[in-house]
Parts: sequence; C-alpha cells; structure tokens
Amino acid sequence: MCRPDRAERGDAVTERSRDVMTGRGRVVAIVGPTAAGKSGLSIELARALGGEVVNADSMQLYRGMDIGTAKLTPAERAGVPHHLLDIWAVTEPASVAAYQALARAAVDDILARDRVPLLVGGSGLYVRAVLDEFEFPGTDPEVRARLEGELAEVGAAPLYARLRGADPAAAANILPSNGRRIVRALEVIELTGAPFTASLPRPVPWYDAVQLGVDRETTELDERIAVRVDRMWAAGLVEETRSLVGQGLPAGRTASRALGYQQVLRLLGGELSEPEARADTVQATRRFVRRQRSWFRRDARIEWLDAGRDDLLGAALATLDRTD
Repeated sequence: MCRPDRAERGDAVTERSRDVMTGRGRVVAIVGPTAAGKSGLSIELARALGGEVVNADSMQLYRGMDIGTAKLTPAERAGVPHHLLDIWAVTEPASVAAYQALARAAVDDILARDRVPLLVGGSGLYVRAVLDEFEFPGTDPEVRARLEGELAEVGAAPLYARLRGADPAAAANILPSNGRRIVRALEVIELTGAPFTASLPRPVPWYDAVQLGVDRETTELDERIAVRVDRMWAAGLVEETRSLVGQGLPAGRTASRALGYQQVLRLLGGELSEPEARADTVQATRRFVRRQRSWFRRDARIEWLDAGRDDLLGAALATLDRTD
C-alpha cells in the first residue's frame, strides 16, 4: 500500500497519526447527499472487505430517531457490526468534538483487530473531524450566552442574515432554521475576527483514508427523496415523533431540528397540516442535499461514483484498488 510520507502531508501530522497510517491499514469513507444510497453500498463493501461501519450521520446518533433518519434495522445491517448508533438521548446537544473522540476510538479499535473501518454518513463536518487533523475553535460563555439570548428573543432569521453578510460560505452550509449552528458560527467570527470558514484548517490527514462519494442525477435524487418521505410517513414517523415528545424531543436543541421531526413537531403543535408537513419535509430535504453537495464537492480527495450504476460495488472496489 502506498502511503504519503511526512513531507507530502505537511509538518502538522502528528507522530500518532503517522503510526496509524504506516501500521494499520486505512479507513474507507462513504459520503454524499441524503438518499443517494450510501447505506446500501456500505453493507456490500463491508461484507466484501471484512469491514465494520462507523456512523457519520449526526442524527443517527440519537436513540429512538429511527424512521426519520432512515437508520438501518438490525436485519438490514446483514450481520455487519455498526458503531455509534443510538448513543445520545434526544435532549443531548450535538457535539462534534465529543463525536470525534468516540469515532476515532471506534476506528482505532477496528483497525487494531485488522478489520476495515467504513466511515459512513452525510454529515460533512463529522466526517472531516474524524479523517483530518482537526481542532475546534474555542468558546466564550459570555459571547455564547448573549447570542443565544438574542436567538431566543428574535429568532434565527436575523442572526442568519448577519451570518450571511459576514461569511456567505458558512451560511451556505447551515440551514437558516438551525439556530444552534448559526450562533456557533457567529461566536467564532466574533472571537477570532475572521470568517467562520477560515477557522477550518487546511486538510491534513489523521488517517490513511480513501473517500468514496456517491451521488445521483438531481432529478432522480429529488424523486428518491419524495419516495423516501412517503415511506417514512407510512412507516410511522408521526407516531415515532409523538413517542419522542415524551422523551423531551421538543427541548432537544439539535434533535428537534432534524429533518422530518421538526415538521412533525409543527404538525403536532397545530402549525402545519399533514400534507403541509410532508411537503415541507421533502422541500427541506432537497435544500439540505444542495448544501451537502456544496460541502463534499469542495474536497478534491473524494472519488465520486454514480450510485445509479448497476455495478456500483464493482466500481467501488475498483476505485479502492486504484487508490491503494
């Protein structure tokens, strides 16, 4: 296996990073937009390579959020071990730093057992936090409290407009309704005096990894999203959300914003009719897919595959062979 040496990868590579790269094989990441087909490919690849899946979907970390996140059932996992599913209560705020530590521990354990870690998901920041040298900008309780107070008073829209003016690139990758992430971006901008996107370091690998991106033509993917939402409703998304209300979902700063769940919460609260909630879920998911594509397409290291091809597994294995 050809691995980049220290000169090729830069002085920021740590001794631990080089030890993992030179002694333990590599990580295979499967990334791309929602509904493209990442999960299906991950199972086939895991069975072909002797691999185990490490979840990199931020909402599949939450217990009980199964239907709306399209979490594979135990039967659908086909005996392939999965890590970092169902680890947080719906009231737990998301923490990329906490996820990074857990995911790297899982990856290291899989590598130590001479298995292949498959990092699978569409949460771009989570994927990068695992695969690259990545330290998170600091925080200031006073600045954070002030911004959160403003969010509670005026809502997300004015803060999002401010972010869009200060850092259009960051705003393009954050949903306008995601107050928590908007606050975090504005906090970093205020503390550093630089755009939030400037705080993301130049990619320097933490692991030897190959990233496989799966995508589909936009019209096809839009249709798959509509079908997926219909299936979620038929499978009981409303009932699942209602059960999670009793577990504190409305108070969950991250989980309550998940696509599908936020619309059903508005349905249960009388703000939307059921047809409106379904339609809004479809449209919001399509908008989210555009943001995912924007994030992943900026990374030239990703090897893109057409998820609609008949020989997707063969193409993925050939790509791994070529990049070995």
